[in-house]
Amino acid sequence: MDRPSYIVLHPEDNVAVLLSDFSRGTRLGNTSVIAQTPIPAGHKISLQHLEEGSLVIKYGQIIGVANSAIEPGEHVHVDNLAAIQPTKNYPQTLTERTVGMATAGEQRYFDGYLRPNGTAGTRNYLGIISTVSCSADVTTFTAEAITERLLPHYPEIDGVVAVTHGSGCCHAPGSEGLEILQRTLGGYARNPNFGAALIIGLGCETNLVSSLMEKSGLEETGALRTMTIQNSGGTIATIEAGVAAAGQMLPELAAVERQPVSVKHLKVALECGGSDAYSGITANPALGEAVDLLVANGGTAILSETPEIYGAEHLLAERAGSEEVGRQLTDRIRWWEEYTHRHGAQINNNPTPGNKEGGISTIMEKSMGAVAKGGTTSLVDVHLYGQKVSGPGLVFMDTPGYDVVSITGMIAGGANLVCFTTGRGTVAGFKPVPTLKLASNTPMFAHLEGDMDINCGRILDGQCDLAAMGREIFEEMIATASGKQTKSERLGFGGSEFVPWQMGAVL
Repeated sequence: MDRPSYIVLHPEDNVAVLLSDFSRGTRLGNTSVIAQTPIPAGHKISLQHLEEGSLVIKYGQIIGVANSAIEPGEHVHVDNLAAIQPTKNYPQTLTERTVGMATAGEQRYFDGYLRPNGTAGTRNYLGIISTVSCSADVTTFTAEAITERLLPHYPEIDGVVAVTHGSGCCHAPGSEGLEILQRTLGGYARNPNFGAALIIGLGCETNLVSSLMEKSGLEETGALRTMTIQNSGGTIATIEAGVAAAGQMLPELAAVERQPVSVKHLKVALECGGSDAYSGITANPALGEAVDLLVANGGTAILSETPEIYGAEHLLAERAGSEEVGRQLTDRIRWWEEYTHRHGAQINNNPTPGNKEGGISTIMEKSMGAVAKGGTTSLVDVHLYGQKVSGPGLVFMDTPGYDVVSITGMIAGGANLVCFTTGRGTVAGFKPVPTLKLASNTPMFAHLEGDMDINCGRILDGQCDLAAMGREIFEEMIATASGKQTKSERLGFGGSEFVPWQMGAVL
């Protein structure tokens, strides 16, 4: 099949998306529309005359308003397309969306690490977790010492991960910022990809080890230990104590072997970053197809990035499994409107320079493509940032749109696999959780093949359809969960991407 030169995504659309660069005078297929200026691939061309104030439609949905008259064949982008305040016309009745559940004979399995609490890991790491920036270096030194001295004796273990950050002190007690940090650190400590963890504090910080443990509902066990630098006797003494503790934990960690476990144990974080106009046409909806397969097998998918569903939240609200879930989602949207207003920002104009260069003009346009990652099933729950994720099914977590902050929250919530779609080419990883990179277009995949895992651009190349691409992604999820390394893992990414959402006053 020859690659088309453009695509109209919905019969009601008044713009088309170009799939190749158009020079001035290029005709749009067999239509009467002729490009009035050079227009890059991925960008929009007007299909009809639009008066100033006319609604611009893509995906069959409003993505903005013409801020000047637009003629057929004109480039529709940031100079003549403006974001608008979404209409808060949420559905009064809910539509339950289901997929056929896999039967016992069809149920899929992956080779995972079954944990005592009934969860399952896709990796088997030892975590060394800092409570505060003041213990971050000692945490890193301890992880390095364990890796150098002990890890060669335990090749079965995936590695030692130092979880450090630049916060943890001078938060007001009981503040939202401290609550979020403790929830995030506690979530990492219990993530099933950490078979064991050691928490290191300084000893006088706001986020004391004792407070973190209490607020997170954690208790010391053979696989979860704590210490402070001040009580241990300083840097060298703490490192030696950490190595000694690891020496007791590693043998049990190494003894855990992969075994077949149901896909219901998969909690997959969904993310898109460095997006382009193709993200909402290929990678995101293809990932949505895979999510439907995941849910059919009892797994859980976590959609996030509240500012990047803005303008498309009605598509999720109408899929809410209950009125309460729908209300929780819309409450988070209202919170973000107030939050951004307090800080002199606007939630309705979030695309980055890279997004805009890739053809995305407004947050509503980006959001329409972003929600496609969530597939077609009902939205069963809404969670705060870093909150333990329920399941099975599609859930939403309230996070910023900043990729590393968003994924940090989902891992804290229990995600043991990340699927990351990108059109511009985002390179990152998120230890202890493997990250699959889904490229939205073939040229970028070829240019960054050392970083990308799956080329969803083959959909536009006519090599496969969305359903086939979705099945391929689902199979790659299972293979990765079973131990197949991702490109970012081979490159060693994941040691610097722990970035909790920082909020509130630091005193």
